[in-house]
Amino acid sequence: MYTQLDIESHFDGKLKIAYLNQPETMNALTKPSLSDLKDFIKECSEDETVRCVAISGRGRAFCSGQNLDDAFVQGNEHHDNDIIRKIVTDYYNPLVTEITRCRKPVVALVNGPAVGAGAMLALISDFVLAVDKSYFAQAFSNIGLIPDTGGTYYLPKLLGRQLANYLTFTGKRLSAEEAKSYGLVAEVFNEEDFLPKSMEILEKMANMPTAAIKLTKKAFAASYNNTLKEQLELEGDLQQEAAETEDFKEGVSAFLEKRKPNYKGR
Repeated sequence: MYTQLDIESHFDGKLKIAYLNQPETMNALTKPSLSDLKDFIKECSEDETVRCVAISGRGRAFCSGQNLDDAFVQGNEHHDNDIIRKIVTDYYNPLVTEITRCRKPVVALVNGPAVGAGAMLALISDFVLAVDKSYFAQAFSNIGLIPDTGGTYYLPKLLGRQLANYLTFTGKRLSAEEAKSYGLVAEVFNEEDFLPKSMEILEKMANMPTAAIKLTKKAFAASYNNTLKEQLELEGDLQQEAAETEDFKEGVSAFLEKRKPNYKGR
């Protein structure tokens, strides 16, 4: 179905993992892989059986960023002056939109270097689990470009103006541990523990009350632009919506009955 992705399904279909599958280019992004990934995220968001989504890379890298041969050679023999704008608006922006509005948690499993758009692909996910040998680099300035893939929106909010400027202006590499210290990464594991520990977390996410997580994501996204008054009003609205879900009823029943809840994500 997907020509550029290797899809794994776990926990009776509750978890879907998409592996970027071009290890010979360190999983550099192409127009087909961007389209495949966008479609994958959208399908998982709409599939009621899927409760958690993850993105990772095959081989030694998570993602090395945009494949420049794909951008400037294939299908662009005349070097269209607007080719970069078209790639950003037609391929990157729709993918960012699908990830950020996905109704399921989206987790980046960073198994190796994450560079340029590859770094941002990880950082726009809901959270990042990284192997200790990985690193993150905002390498756009190295070839005379600005951060895209949501970089100019998220990096100042995640890092503050000073660090966002420093890391994007210089292209400095951050180790996984440094990225964690800056709040960009949730957990860092050694290579031996990376897969089993990550799968433990993903299994937990796949059995959480997904309806509430969807509403939490909605509230956090709105907080960037809301006043406190607006955010408090939104909290009230979304909390009521959460209280009307089957998951909430199951959570209360399980608590009162002193048993483990069986959430359905509804």
